[in-house]
Amino acid sequence: MTANQFIAANIRSLRQRKQWSQEFVAERLNVSRQAFAKWESGASLPDINRCLALANLFGVDLNALVTYDEENTGVPIGPPGKHIFGVVTLDDQHQVTLPATACTTLGLTPGTQLMLLGDSNPGTAGLALVAVDQFLAQTGPAFHHLFPAGDDNV
Repeated sequence: MTANQFIAANIRSLRQRKQWSQEFVAERLNVSRQAFAKWESGASLPDINRCLALANLFGVDLNALVTYDEENTGVPIGPPGKHIFGVVTLDDQHQVTLPATACTTLGLTPGTQLMLLGDSNPGTAGLALVAVDQFLAQTGPAFHHLFPAGDDNV
């Protein structure tokens, strides 16, 4: 795909997901509906200021707006800083392997300690991993006594 095609596909997808008309978006950006329609079709490109305005309007990262390939990933663009890294499988030893893109994006390296959090309520059951230092920074001293410095079981 070309840059025009990425931007056009992303603008179209984001607008349709929000169920906004071309006219509604064009009005928010102070452009004609025809100009917006050309961006959405890939016939022309918005300038960098309009791309930034579009990213803000749709609540996405500017880089994602202009480079994200929803067709290839099968996943819509998410909010800035939010990612779907794919599906992992629990193996016979009850372990998972994190995707390399997740580790790279989040700066995780071998030895990084992660806090495993869980929700067992029906309808919201799930797991989340949070870096231990981030978890402790967010929860304050309430949990520090549970995780002494240097504890390998954290």
